[in-house]
Amino acid sequence: MTNGIELSIFILLLLLTVPTLGYYMAKVFSDHSPLKIPLLRQLEALVYKICQVDPNTEMSWKTYALAMLYFNAIGLAFLFLLQLVQGWLPFNPQGFSQVELTLALNTAISFVTNTNWQAYGGENSLSYLTQMAGLTVQNFVSAATGNAVLLALIRGIHRKASPTIGNFWVDLVRTVIYLFLPFCVFFSLILISQGVIQNLNDYIQVDTITHESQTIPMGPVASQVAIKQLGTNGGGFFNANSSHPFENPTPLSNFLETWALLCIPAAATYMYGSLIQKKRQGWAIFSAMFLLWLVTLTIASISEHIINPILDAQPVLEGKETRFGLFNSALWAISTTSASNGSVNSMYSSLSPLAGGAAMFNMMIGEVIFGGVGVGLCSMLMFVFLTVFLAGLMVGRTPEYLGKKIEKTEIQWVMLAILTPCALILLGASMASVLPTALKSLANAGPHGLSEILYAFSSTAGNNGSTFAGLNANTYFYNLTLAAVMLLSRLAILISSLAIAGSLVQKNPLAPTIGTFATDTPLFVTLLISVIFIIAALTFFPALSLGSIVEQFLMLQGQAF
Repeated sequence: MTNGIELSIFILLLLLTVPTLGYYMAKVFSDHSPLKIPLLRQLEALVYKICQVDPNTEMSWKTYALAMLYFNAIGLAFLFLLQLVQGWLPFNPQGFSQVELTLALNTAISFVTNTNWQAYGGENSLSYLTQMAGLTVQNFVSAATGNAVLLALIRGIHRKASPTIGNFWVDLVRTVIYLFLPFCVFFSLILISQGVIQNLNDYIQVDTITHESQTIPMGPVASQVAIKQLGTNGGGFFNANSSHPFENPTPLSNFLETWALLCIPAAATYMYGSLIQKKRQGWAIFSAMFLLWLVTLTIASISEHIINPILDAQPVLEGKETRFGLFNSALWAISTTSASNGSVNSMYSSLSPLAGGAAMFNMMIGEVIFGGVGVGLCSMLMFVFLTVFLAGLMVGRTPEYLGKKIEKTEIQWVMLAILTPCALILLGASMASVLPTALKSLANAGPHGLSEILYAFSSTAGNNGSTFAGLNANTYFYNLTLAAVMLLSRLAILISSLAIAGSLVQKNPLAPTIGTFATDTPLFVTLLISVIFIIAALTFFPALSLGSIVEQFLMLQGQAF
């Protein structure tokens, strides 16, 4: 009963957030008379002046892509070097030395790609300066990069016969200043009120009630937790992430952090409908996302409450926070894997097999259920383009979306965006399943061990960053292979989105006719969900059958590995 009330309140809050926050985002990013808040407008103008950016100069898609690549390459190099020299820099009370080379590269790529895969323990490895100037800064700008690409894609869909898709620097700066900064300051204060710490103190040595000495880590945590959730980043200050009481101390903080990781990607659908002046299109996409989220949440919640005969316990709280319980563990797991957010409030290796499989499935389908800031909606639009293309082929007419023809060029880029992560997951997992150096990292044998490998590559390919927590990923093999997967997957969706924007923006929309396939109806939502499921089933069902599905049947029979 209590869980049902909490879920109802959560859904109601999310539904209220979509139009309110979506309206604000649409006003901020509108091409015509964007919202100008005096203080923030002055800060925006100051940034343009310092960086010598002309906000009135627009870019072609190739120029936009080059600017994005240059900016992120500089950020990657800075974060990589910062980890290597942190031992000689200030704000390092514990005296941490440099990070190992392959781990530093993995972490740099992880945070620049908005993946936030963590093969290290933050409180044991990184100085306060690295956490603040490196990781937290990338939490802001990597999420802003994703939103900038979404804005470019929206312009490509909406504009008519135009050579440009906007200005990357303007989209980046406005996202940080108008969206992330004010909301993160406010959310940080809420988290501090709940007990999330925020300081630059030295770690504290205490004597426990068993007369043992224990080190209590300190640090600027609330500021990083706020953007890790709102920016769909997920990188925790502590190794235990949001299961740590200093990151997530109360049931209220847990509820708000769960909402925070979905609010901006969900609201982006309303922003999309407003910017293209067809709000029903935005609601149709939101409906598809919401239904997929609800289905996987239902599967995970039911599976978590099935009695495990091996442990002979109900509820099974191993690996879960007793402060939050089974339902909140399942709600967070499904929401965070739906939103390309790698934060955790329980250990996913401890989830029931089907619950872990549902979380993995959310990432395997391309993080289209809300997804990361910007890129989640970009990924869903890839499936929208594919769906209208298939529908057009079935009825024998030229596929079109909102009046613009979806032709060979667009579909080629769509397939690159959809198939690249799929291929990387399967290729990476197959390599790790046979190489002895990779198999040494497994904590479990049998189907659960396969799930550990599949989850790692699904998480990095989906730029999610969460982990099954049973895999030792801090090895040369995993640091390098997972870094490559993160980078290639991120580039596939960003470059494809910009290329499609550049192609569509040059086209004039056709007037709708009696044969035009409506893309804002329940029929289209059903077809869109079906296409997503069919592609996922054809690609990943064999792997899931050998992992989570067979493990669920074996668990019910009392067998474990």
